[in-house]
Amino acid sequence: MVLVLIIIFAIVVVIFKNISNNNSNTDISTEKESKISKLKLKLPTKKINIVDLKSTSRPFAVMINNINVARPLQSGLQDAYIIYEIIVEGGITRYMALFQDQATDRIGSIRSARHYFLDYALENDAVYVHHGQSDQALEDFNNLNDLDRIVVDNSKTGFRDTSLNVSSEHTLFSSIDKLKNGLDNIRLERNKNYLLKYSSDSIDFSKYDSVLTANNVSIKYSNYTTSSYVYDSINKVYNRFVNGKEHTDYVTGKQYNFKNIITYQVNNYDLNDGSGKGRQGIDNIGSGEGYYISEGYAIPITWEKKSRESRTIYKYNNGEELVVNDGNTFIQIQPKGQNLTIE
Repeated sequence: MVLVLIIIFAIVVVIFKNISNNNSNTDISTEKESKISKLKLKLPTKKINIVDLKSTSRPFAVMINNINVARPLQSGLQDAYIIYEIIVEGGITRYMALFQDQATDRIGSIRSARHYFLDYALENDAVYVHHGQSDQALEDFNNLNDLDRIVVDNSKTGFRDTSLNVSSEHTLFSSIDKLKNGLDNIRLERNKNYLLKYSSDSIDFSKYDSVLTANNVSIKYSNYTTSSYVYDSINKVYNRFVNGKEHTDYVTGKQYNFKNIITYQVNNYDLNDGSGKGRQGIDNIGSGEGYYISEGYAIPITWEKKSRESRTIYKYNNGEELVVNDGNTFIQIQPKGQNLTIE
């Protein structure tokens, strides 16, 4: 009988120790999970640097001169978060550069409006900035109620740099402070979301099909203009060239670089409007295919723009909406049939 009691007591002790150990392990595990949760809460949330996602201010969409003689004078483009390049008459191109919440003190040189650039100001709910316009753009200014604009002059909203050894039409510049002088009676808050979605972490290109290596990119617009890029794997940006020459800023002397490139083709054609100036039209309302290029890779994408004022929707081929790396973006809308080289 005594032996039986001793055995039962031993069994009870063993069971109690196991229960105690399990409770102890559970407490340790719970304590560890609590510490990990607290650590996660203390870790700073990664922020997008290219734009302030909380900002509601409207960007300025500035028309930039890109004729050969004026290109060395281009200023301030590194501060733009998006730049569009589109063909105009004579095989030349113009840029439209978007600035938001910047303090850039020299932007330009500034040139005249072309009507299809207004579509891209509208899709960004931007204040359109120009000096002069084509007949087609002038007609749009009278009919597009949602478009706000600033016409840059020589004093209030801009300035002439008379020290430059070029024709007067290439000497008009502005600054963010001067552009703000033209905001009288203009709505200041955006009604639309940002055009692009940004990721604070590098995009994982491995999960997409048909990915290409993209160390060198060449985008021909005409016999007059070819834009190209060379990938800088150390800084993970694309250094920009025009017609084989480094594309540099007049003030800083530094070569322009971009984190993201979006390129696609649309049909362009002569308007035959009787002006004899070779004004162009483009078929940019619709859909098509293109590439998103970043960090040494190119991914096939699709684009769709349903109306002049609607946002262009970019998607991966699997149907997911495009998300781009945190950084500035050059949108190259190339004439259909021209050479595009990615290698």
